[in-house]
Amino acid sequence: MSKFTEGVKALLGVSTFQKPAAGTGYDLDDPVVTRMRDTLAGGQLAALPITKTRWYLADLESAQRKADTGDIAMAAQLWSSMRSDGKIWGLRKTLSSGVVRLPRRFRSTDSALVEELEKTNDTASSFDAMFPPAELALWIDDAHGLGVAVGELCPVKGRDLPRFTRLEPEFLYYRWIDNRWFYRSIVGLLPITPGDGRWVLHMPGGVVNPWRNGIWRALGRAYINKDHALNHRSAYSSKLANPARAAVAPPGATEPERLGMLARLIAWGLNTVFELPPGWDIKLIESNGRGFQVFQDEITTSDEEATIAVAGQTVTTDGGAGFSNADVHELIREDILQDVADAAAHTLNTQGLTVFSFIRRARPDLVSIEFVTKKPKDHEAQGRTMQITANAIAQMRAALGPDGKKPNVVEITTQFGIPVLDMTPEEIAEFKLAAKPMSDTESAQQVNADTAGEVPPGRNGERGSKSEQKDAREVGPGGSSEPE
Repeated sequence: MSKFTEGVKALLGVSTFQKPAAGTGYDLDDPVVTRMRDTLAGGQLAALPITKTRWYLADLESAQRKADTGDIAMAAQLWSSMRSDGKIWGLRKTLSSGVVRLPRRFRSTDSALVEELEKTNDTASSFDAMFPPAELALWIDDAHGLGVAVGELCPVKGRDLPRFTRLEPEFLYYRWIDNRWFYRSIVGLLPITPGDGRWVLHMPGGVVNPWRNGIWRALGRAYINKDHALNHRSAYSSKLANPARAAVAPPGATEPERLGMLARLIAWGLNTVFELPPGWDIKLIESNGRGFQVFQDEITTSDEEATIAVAGQTVTTDGGAGFSNADVHELIREDILQDVADAAAHTLNTQGLTVFSFIRRARPDLVSIEFVTKKPKDHEAQGRTMQITANAIAQMRAALGPDGKKPNVVEITTQFGIPVLDMTPEEIAEFKLAAKPMSDTESAQQVNADTAGEVPPGRNGERGSKSEQKDAREVGPGGSSEPE
């Protein structure tokens, strides 16, 4: 075990999950695991995945029964097969990739750490280097579908920060007798210890039976029914694309004449021309063309069920900019988007960014991430709320002052969700020196004037003297005497 991993485990702890019991498998940093990964699989941890291309509803029932025993291999194989459905895969990518590309907000008492994690125009973000967006999107997709997903923080030669790698959920296994998750690797079962600096186990489906709270069961039924309906519709179309041909023989036609006409019908090729004796006729026997509707209805129903399962609503995916940030709020129901983003942020904060904090400052609790799921128009409304609240506080001070009262600023800002901080004595002194003394009435009038974009009123509460208005026109908002 490396000194880095020992230090991370000592500081982070694994209080939420118990330690591996003796004899339950190798540790991820064990020399045996490292040697076998390098020699047998070129660093790969998992074995070859199993591909299943044809699914039936009986298979879905078998996957549910196996998952309840802790084996989610079959459920994960079904989840992987659903990528062949364009509707389902498009909606899944809209959600997972949309969450990853939402605006991010990092919080820390150390501004240098936040600056390193934030992406700028000239330098790469340490967060994106440590957690590649493509890996995060696949990991979030697994977790939302199966209720559980797993990843590994892999050391990178020449770099101090590890790189997150999403692992195939097909090899996840929960052993009830140990109350513990394991990973089926090329060296056998490896016990998973989330938060140890190497494993990242994401369970938005809950700590207990997370597979029961994934959407794979609802989506699996829609996928299987749609796949069968598509196959039946294709068979129906190919069978009835060439209508049956029939020859009408006149009364008295001899058997050799009938057989000769039949032979010519069988040999009917492209642009075939017939010369028919009097009394003979050729007809096409075609279907009424309406039998396909039952298959189309099944496909439409499955698409709607899949859409509601992933997005929480029936959405239109045609037209527009596709998977841009502006559209993800419209395509995915807001509460689902926030749940997925908050769950991912919680796991990254407790099992991923703790490692970053430890490497940079030898402390695991310095940085956290939040995905901003609010729509742009919500931020605009919040800004207006803050502006109106500021005006109201100034006006209440002016109105309540004569009665010896004042508004409770802390209560008001808390009610409207406006973050405020207490000023230090030095900041208070600096503010008093910089601010021009004004009465409460003048303060309220100043705020109203700034909001309306007007010239500040004079001391007498009017619009101001002509000289004051003239000075305001000559001096621009930036202090320059030149017109704007």
